[in-house]
Amino acid sequence: MRRREALRVVANEAIGPYTLLRVERGGLDPGIPGQFFMLEAPGRPLPRPMSLCQAPPRELAFLLEAVGPGTRALAATEPGDELHVFGPLGNGYRLDGEKPLLVGGGIGVAPFQYLSERLGGPPAILGFRSDWHAEAAALVPNAEVIVEPTLVTEPLTDLLTQGYKVLACGPEPMLEAVRDLAPDAQLAWEAPMACGYGACYGCSVEIDGVLQRLCVAGPVLEAA
Repeated sequence: MRRREALRVVANEAIGPYTLLRVERGGLDPGIPGQFFMLEAPGRPLPRPMSLCQAPPRELAFLLEAVGPGTRALAATEPGDELHVFGPLGNGYRLDGEKPLLVGGGIGVAPFQYLSERLGGPPAILGFRSDWHAEAAALVPNAEVIVEPTLVTEPLTDLLTQGYKVLACGPEPMLEAVRDLAPDAQLAWEAPMACGYGACYGCSVEIDGVLQRLCVAGPVLEAA
């Protein structure tokens, strides 16, 4: 059940170019892998949607990349700072499929440690721009790391012949390529979000020819 709470920052750790932001759990449920939380940094008027990366006892942890004012403010927080956190929101991955395979790109690896734990440590293919970015692969067990110019679709093509079912998260071009190869994949998409629960319509995307709010219909959608 979604809730909004003010939570204190426990730690802020660098992993390659990314930041692992750990906060107290409070009374929030970690939800289903692939769902997201809205994090509001001190002094920032709008929250930012973040997938849950880790759910250790009494904590929630989020992997983020500081690419704009909101994420830079979150990355700059220090232990003891207070964040407003709202969630879990949206629809996560279905966890009942046989032979799951995680496929991620860049900051798209964010939900995969929590997802991997819930699935019992399935194999993963993770693609990154550089070896520095690829340091985040240490968060995900049983991962094959791919660094550009090699694409995750190259090893994926062979694995799909073995009956694996794909759960993916990453940049849109990667998701489009995965969808072409695996029409039964589950894909976590991104869109700008201001509220996270369907009130603002800021995350409207076209799904099956109809505009829908990604925060309500997704963010995890069937590839087909």
